[in-house]
Amino acid sequence: MSEESQYSEHPGGWVEWFCQLPQNQYLTEVDSEFIQDPNNYGHLIKQFNLFQQALQMILSSEQPDTLDLENEKFLELYTEASDIYGLLHQAFIQTPKGLAVMRERFLNGRFGHCPRVLCEKQNTIPIGLSESLKTSRIKVFCPRCKEAYAPRKSQADFDGAYFGRSFPMLLLLTYPDIHPKYTIQLGTELFTPFQPTLYGFKVRDERQIQQSSTQLQSLQQTQQQQQIITEQTNGIIEKENHHQQEKQNAEQESKQSKKKKKNKNNK
Repeated sequence: MSEESQYSEHPGGWVEWFCQLPQNQYLTEVDSEFIQDPNNYGHLIKQFNLFQQALQMILSSEQPDTLDLENEKFLELYTEASDIYGLLHQAFIQTPKGLAVMRERFLNGRFGHCPRVLCEKQNTIPIGLSESLKTSRIKVFCPRCKEAYAPRKSQADFDGAYFGRSFPMLLLLTYPDIHPKYTIQLGTELFTPFQPTLYGFKVRDERQIQQSSTQLQSLQQTQQQQQIITEQTNGIIEKENHHQQEKQNAEQESKQSKKKKKNKNNK
């Protein structure tokens, strides 16, 4: 018997059984009082066809057996019960009691560690990418690198709505002492960006190379446009100079012609 089952709110019941399934290890047991409070489930009734029967299953003191799990009608009811419990779980873990429970689980590393090497096995927090069902599977959020990762399916494989998007931020705001910036080891950085190197020399990654290539192309296009504008401007100036020179030549020829005529008349 695990430590959690020893202090279970639902000893031997459906909730304890459901939370101990291998794929549901991240879930915690929701209090019976919370489950039975209409204020907590009232908005869910219209979302499910078998809500009342599913709620009875959740509150049942009996666990399903092998025959139950082979029955199609039971599985249909079980599917709804799972989602109803998941949405109640999302609400429960945002209460003071639920947050306190999840804080202890986080500190004990029950939700796994960040796969990023530079995060030095930072404990992660479950997160859903949506508050709605059937949108995405559960992920884990690293408060150190602030990225979300897919957990091992052997540890967690359920709908992300069972935790929702807001839970990690709410947990960190409620308990700022668990934030890595307060617990980080001396001499290490809160966030260390990875810089690939080759024989000690920094190597640009594909995004940097692509960005540099784009910038180079943009620069070349700008230079080409400037060259075209310069050529056009030079052409205009050259034409104006040529026209001005022709005008000056014509004026000079006209003056010389008038001068010759004047000299001829004087003779």
